Amino acid sequence: MGEGSSANAKDKKKKKKRNHRGGGSSKKKMTHEQLLAFKSVTDWVHLDQPSSSSSLTCLVDDFGVQKGLGRGGEKVVFELHSHSKFSDGFLSPSKLIDRAHINGVKVLALTDHDTMSGIPEAVEAARKYGIKIIPGVEISTIFSPSGDSEAEEPVHILAYYSSIGPSRFEELDKFLSNIREGRFLRAKNIVLKLNKLKFPLKWEHVCRIAGKGVAPGRLHVARAMVEAGYVENLKQAFARYLFDGGPAYSTGSEPLAEEAIKMISDTGGVSVLAHPWALKNPVPIVRRLKEAGLHGIEVYRSDGRLAAYSDLADAYGLLKTGGSDYHGRGGHNESELGSVNLPVLVLHDLLKVARPIWCDAIKEILECYAEEPSDSNLASITRFGRTRAFKGGSPLSCGQDLIDHCLPLWLSTEEMEDAEIKAIKLKLSNVSLSQGGIQVLIETK
Repeated sequence: MGEGSSANAKDKKKKKKRNHRGGGSSKKKMTHEQLLAFKSVTDWVHLDQPSSSSSLTCLVDDFGVQKGLGRGGEKVVFELHSHSKFSDGFLSPSKLIDRAHINGVKVLALTDHDTMSGIPEAVEAARKYGIKIIPGVEISTIFSPSGDSEAEEPVHILAYYSSIGPSRFEELDKFLSNIREGRFLRAKNIVLKLNKLKFPLKWEHVCRIAGKGVAPGRLHVARAMVEAGYVENLKQAFARYLFDGGPAYSTGSEPLAEEAIKMISDTGGVSVLAHPWALKNPVPIVRRLKEAGLHGIEVYRSDGRLAAYSDLADAYGLLKTGGSDYHGRGGHNESELGSVNLPVLVLHDLLKVARPIWCDAIKEILECYAEEPSDSNLASITRFGRTRAFKGGSPLSCGQDLIDHCLPLWLSTEEMEDAEIKAIKLKLSNVSLSQGGIQVLIETK
């Protein structure tokens, strides 16, 4: 074969690879469907911001929202998978938000492992930048095919909630707390296994890296191994010792994946299978989890769309999502925050499924407070939202005021016309927000 033919063959191969990954996008005019989806998504993003008369830019690339311009001409970038120091990330939620702002992120889901403790700080930090926070969590679970413990596989499920968080928060928090307790035991077992492998790693070293109150994970152990000089880098720690089934690997007390999906559903969340490419046998897992109520599967990464998992999502009628899985560890092997290009139609499909679920959760939380206006039920409203319960000051006079101020931050005009929402507003009109000495301040930018 001649040099020219060889070069042409290589070009075709490269082009085919780009198409397989979903890359190689080019600027073109939005279709009518994309334009409507783009408007719907950006309207949701800017629910809590004043309307702008500026028109939406219609010339975008294949990934619509990622490269498109929203109100005021800014990019509208979604980041749906990120971690902070509250689990195994390297940055505090505030620093994570700072980086998100630098990278142009407008919607960020903080999805720490088995905890939502970092969400309030993220919400607070995001306010100054106008970044919308989706309260999330990445739940550690086990998939057990037909009770076969030998074939068990760790599976991570992402949960996304409304702006005010899960309904029945205490129930979810207990569920996550049990997993975190298991993470402590798991990390201790990993350290013991490393000790038997002649690495005298100290448990105190791992806990110091994890930070006070944070359940240690494999990444914390890996960092301790690097600091102690047992391995050259994090990648080597995982490749040699900490990978699934590796010589120092250990399981915790994770629930079954189906149980986590049910918990997410019961508490008003949207469930998505995280990084399916890490699974040994994804097809039976996806099939079983779809039956359990799974909503979606990660398909997009910073290197594009993975066709095999996109096809799997299509086969089982699942939403397609994606995110960077950013931990802030640095290095060229980590995807940057906000680097995953999500098509506008993908985001529209996600919100089309999520918003009714979130709206129902908001109604459940408000209904609980209307029926029993206790401080604990008020805390369910103010936990993650742009409201704050405090002692003293000038409170809003009644529940009706709270709803009038907060609903526009959470729901569209159409969603607020819901008959049940109107009935709840009527109930709340006679509820005082200062019962028990706790008063409510509505915070704005």
